[in-house]
Amino acid sequence: MDNMTRIDCLAKDGTLPKGELIELLSSYSEADRIYAAERARKISLSVFGRKIYTRGLIEISNYCRNDCYYCGIRRSNTKAVRYRLSLDEIYYCCDWGYGAGFRTFVLQGGEDSFFTDDLLVEIISRIKEKYSDCAITLSLGEKERASYQRLFVAGADRYLLRHETANETHYCKLHPSFLTLANRKRCLYDLKEIGFQTGCGLMVGSPFQTREHLAEDLLFMKEFGPHMVGIGPFIPHSETPFRDYQAGSAEDSLFMVSLVRLMHPRVLLPATTALGTVRSDGREQGILAGANVVMPNLSPLDARKNYLLYDNKIGTADDASESLATVKAKIESIGYEMVVERGDYK
Repeated sequence: MDNMTRIDCLAKDGTLPKGELIELLSSYSEADRIYAAERARKISLSVFGRKIYTRGLIEISNYCRNDCYYCGIRRSNTKAVRYRLSLDEIYYCCDWGYGAGFRTFVLQGGEDSFFTDDLLVEIISRIKEKYSDCAITLSLGEKERASYQRLFVAGADRYLLRHETANETHYCKLHPSFLTLANRKRCLYDLKEIGFQTGCGLMVGSPFQTREHLAEDLLFMKEFGPHMVGIGPFIPHSETPFRDYQAGSAEDSLFMVSLVRLMHPRVLLPATTALGTVRSDGREQGILAGANVVMPNLSPLDARKNYLLYDNKIGTADDASESLATVKAKIESIGYEMVVERGDYK
């Protein structure tokens, strides 16, 4: 079976045997990548049209109790300039974002014990009370099921928790020993069972990653059935153990975006900031490869320049209006439209 036939089978059946996925990921050419992007884009257009859903990203804290080897806000990074947004700052970001047309707000941060369940419930309830037509997405890491339940009852709609890798051995090479793949998966299944629109995802080209690992990621996502998938290239941070590792390629990341779209026609699939960081037209190419979501940054300027999961992150010198204008212009340049909608999973 050649690769274009494999891509056709993936589009038709939504999956392939592991061996065929490994062969596809190991031997694809640029022509294969373009073909996969065309098939994925056709599927995305059939489901979403030319609508691109927007999420207003609010980075509430760069404190983190964890020490993941790839992450710039890991607790061992003593050079990180730490911050927490005040409640008034968070609410101001939502006020500005609502006026700018956002109907989903993403509260993202490290695993910061300052933001207790009680405080998060207060924040979520306040936002939902004022903007009942908006969705709230959380990306705040691993918690106990009871905590997730409280946040859902308070009004949170979605939760993004990248699984990073579905291979246990690889997971152990990316994280300290107190973090386990079993617990990460437990969190994901808890979130989905509670009723969150749940997102997983991974870094493409992370240290020690193999094509077999990527195949296992695709098969795990097929089994799990996420509502959202976040995919972007690994980009090293200078204050982590992986500082000297090569960044993942834009081409591999775009190919994975297309394969995810082929396997999950209705999934909410962002064109990530990381893609735009490793390639100047990365977000546009992500959309043309099957993505249908963008996440402009609403965080205050002083905060966003310190929320650095990786080096050279784009947009850290732009304020919210500049970020929005830049993303809007890029999307319109390829014939798509940012819409004023919640953009729920269909």
